Amino acid sequence: MLSLILLSYHSNERLQNVYHSVSNILSKEDIKFELIIIDDGSTDNSFQIAKQLELENKNVKAFQLSKNYSSHYAIFAGLEVSQGDCAMPIPDDEQQPYASIVDMYRLWENGSKVIIPYREKRNDGVINDLLSNTYYKIINLLSDVNFPKGGADSFFIDRELIDLINQRIHPINTSSIIEVLRLGFSPEFYPYERVKGVNTKSRWTLRKKVRLFKDTFFSSSTWPVKVITNLGLFFSLVAFLIILSYTYIRYFGNPLFWGELLPGWTSTIVIVSFFSGLILFSLGIIAEYIWRIYEEVKDRPGYIIKK
Repeated sequence: MLSLILLSYHSNERLQNVYHSVSNILSKEDIKFELIIIDDGSTDNSFQIAKQLELENKNVKAFQLSKNYSSHYAIFAGLEVSQGDCAMPIPDDEQQPYASIVDMYRLWENGSKVIIPYREKRNDGVINDLLSNTYYKIINLLSDVNFPKGGADSFFIDRELIDLINQRIHPINTSSIIEVLRLGFSPEFYPYERVKGVNTKSRWTLRKKVRLFKDTFFSSSTWPVKVITNLGLFFSLVAFLIILSYTYIRYFGNPLFWGELLPGWTSTIVIVSFFSGLILFSLGIIAEYIWRIYEEVKDRPGYIIKK
């Protein structure tokens, strides 16, 4: 059985259509499935519609989170309550063709435990495409995960990975796709083209995008800490060489430095300002990791299923 995790947020106009579209396609392919609707703290009547779908269809389950946690935490919640032999989160915007679910299900039947769908072309506008491509290039370069070209935010995984995520991963300050990619299992990348004519406005605000970038980056990379260490070693060496140089000049060389007598005020201000900025920047990076450690050891839930 396949567990489809439908991410619902102000989706009252789309839930019925998504269920019937998915049901028609999977029924024709004789694929048994359950549709798990995770309402991510909607303030409209989305959850009531989801509950009505549950009453009308035995393979629908409706859950509501206690507030809006964002889609990645809704995915973790869906994986926790899923009963299928495999699972896949799907958004409510219908931009990904549902026929691709069948293709990935067949790949899973043939032994693939992790399938990562990704859009061959984004076409979200020049600025959005540039920012997205830059974001995924940075993650691929500086972290221990590998996204396909253009990135991905969904997956199709086997029960083994579902159990690992539910039992071993603490879903806080991270993203579901990062945790799936970090588990390994030789992911297979599946390209698809977005459904034409479907232009749903993104509900990811700039604030949410910045938070996702920080969570993704700091949960998958130790590069910043290593850079701080290397910078410390480099500037310590530079400082040591400067000390040797000025000691030599003081006792054995010309007190004029490049022909000028330096009182030291300007150079002192420049050096102190530079290293003060570097220290504060380094402390900021360390603070990001310490804050995440602090949140982790409190052992608070990443999400709460209210109903």
